[in-house]
Amino acid sequence: MLKQVHNKLFARGGDTILPALYMLRNGLHCGQPHLAPRSFFGVEDFLDDNNSRPYTYQKEKKSKNPNKHVSFKQRTVAYMEPFTLDVFISKRFVSASITHRVTSKQVAVAGTNSKDIKAALKSRSDIPACLSVGKILSERAREADVYTASYTPRDRDKFEGKIRAVVQSLIDNGIDIKVYLD
Repeated sequence: MLKQVHNKLFARGGDTILPALYMLRNGLHCGQPHLAPRSFFGVEDFLDDNNSRPYTYQKEKKSKNPNKHVSFKQRTVAYMEPFTLDVFISKRFVSASITHRVTSKQVAVAGTNSKDIKAALKSRSDIPACLSVGKILSERAREADVYTASYTPRDRDKFEGKIRAVVQSLIDNGIDIKVYLD
């Protein structure tokens, strides 16, 4: 058996060795050496589970149970409450937007970085700035015929202070906001 391998490796004569991959006898190809080109990095190209592309991994999480029951509420909440409020507050500015869940389109956007608001404010990240962002966002949402939205704070956000000021300003100016606190 080693003589066959030696003959296959030195097939062209001389001392040049061709890169080869040796398979065991009880494996797939009955112990025949296979000439296999090596990749650029010296590692064979292994394919993923789907055998589609080398070295690619799926980013989305696969459900552990693909037959898992999805409740009626989980399937219909995006259609029953189609608009969501997103509030972002940093040390320098405040921005808020109302987004349609199904199409992922932003219906109304307001922030203290925009030129029309920036000139009128003393500070871009205090409570009066949050109130003005809420007022302008409510006007733009009413222009787009949006009168209700839902808001779920992020895990790191608390529903108090500046975030509460933006939401309260929206409610005071005619937009009905449903706040979901976990």
